[in-house]
Amino acid sequence: MPVVTEVSPDGQKLTISVKGRFDFGKHQEFRESYERLDKKPDSIVVDLKDATYLDSSALGMLLLLRDHAGGDDSDVRVVNSSIDVRKILAISNFDKLFDIS
Repeated sequence: MPVVTEVSPDGQKLTISVKGRFDFGKHQEFRESYERLDKKPDSIVVDLKDATYLDSSALGMLLLLRDHAGGDDSDVRVVNSSIDVRKILAISNFDKLFDIS
């Protein structure tokens, strides 16, 4: 299942939706979803509504995205995560690095 990318009409917001397993198999597709943009958006939303699984490589991909977006100064949000995914993010202290809802 794919990684779907949507850029707002004004180019200010990038939404990356991950469908299925969010693991190393999505690495290339996930990186391309934000690296191939001509202009860096002001905010990035990672939508995990349709993600069924998340592993340590997915956590690494989220960190790479955050670094690419500007690190501590970036506006990267993780939304629509399941209870199980939220637990993984909390245990990994990602709630200190990302706005998670």
